[in-house]
Amino acid sequence: MSTIRHEYYETDERVVVSIFDRNADPDKVSVQFQPRSVIYAHGDKHLELGPLKGQILPEQSSFFVGKVKIELKLAKAAPTRWGGLIGDAPDPLANSAVPGPRTSTIPMARKNWDSVSQAILDAEAPKTSQEDPNVNGDNTLNEFFQKLYKDADDDTRKAMMKSFQESGGTALSTNWDEVRKERVPIRPPQGSEARKWEA
Repeated sequence: MSTIRHEYYETDERVVVSIFDRNADPDKVSVQFQPRSVIYAHGDKHLELGPLKGQILPEQSSFFVGKVKIELKLAKAAPTRWGGLIGDAPDPLANSAVPGPRTSTIPMARKNWDSVSQAILDAEAPKTSQEDPNVNGDNTLNEFFQKLYKDADDDTRKAMMKSFQESGGTALSTNWDEVRKERVPIRPPQGSEARKWEA
């Protein structure tokens, strides 16, 4: 049984895993979603991902079989960033998690997702600097960069646009003298790698 190449990216709500299995037969593809693992099988190709860094909701997860790859959409049980796909990590739902697939017909207590989200946001919020653009999340950060761009001179604006575009959104410079000399390299975050999207 052979393993198969895969990549992933994540948002706060989900993890999307791309499994590169060209011309896979949709009728022969098998995907099993469990709270802390996913198993993919197609003929002699097999991929087992687990333990996942966080818990997923199997009933809200799905997959799509394309010509070049199979895309798995894993619905996160709690809105947060994992910072990785596999490995042991504190699970915000560890105390209420049901091990293995849910088969019981006993109704489960309703989870207050608003309080879980707020607890995670409170834990990640900066405690000291009121000037930190991340204090209120993406909106404040976007407003910060918009104001920076609007109030900047022409050279600073050119530097910002050139560095952001050439780096694929991984770098932002305001120093035109430095940026104009050569192409700005792509610098993905630590633990990630840059890749080109396939059409």
